Amino acid sequence: MRTSHMATAAVAIVTLITAACGGCSSSTKTTTGASTPPPSASASASASPSASASASASAPGTGSASPSPGATAGATVVAGATVGKFTDILVDSQGKTLYLFEKDTSTTSNCYDACATAWPPVLTTGAPTAAHGADQAKLSTTTRTDGKTQVVYNGHPLYYFEGDKAQGDTNGQESSAFGAQWYVVNVDGNKVEGS
Repeated sequence: MRTSHMATAAVAIVTLITAACGGCSSSTKTTTGASTPPPSASASASASPSASASASASAPGTGSASPSPGATAGATVVAGATVGKFTDILVDSQGKTLYLFEKDTSTTSNCYDACATAWPPVLTTGAPTAAHGADQAKLSTTTRTDGKTQVVYNGHPLYYFEGDKAQGDTNGQESSAFGAQWYVVNVDGNKVEGS
């Protein structure tokens, strides 16, 4: 009889331990799921550049701004997108509009100091990559006087405009500042006139 009670007690203990371990296992799964990192920058970059842009911007077709296979970490993505009335202009992976400066007559930038504050250069730490209609063959880089690497497209150093507050803004289009005009750039690498 005593053996029967001990066996019953042992079964009860084993049941409790199993239930406790099952709870630990469930807890471990929850912790693992909670520690899963948020989507990486590359996952963000795989979205269409205009998917994260303002409602006034929409990318043509179903292409994505994901970098080419083998893209270098830290590389800037330059993509084509439709932004407002502008079709197939250059944006970055976040849908921010890119500009050229007419004072730049070569791949060397003429925008420094106050100019570079108002018109920040598009910088990269790896080889820039083209997506969604942009041409990889037109992408290159130039070294700025501070040693940083600026993205160049079809011979034009590229810039952002500090007046573009939301993704998809084109507030810098046809601005005249720092000695020349500023234009959005199409995927062919040419300035786009008309505001």
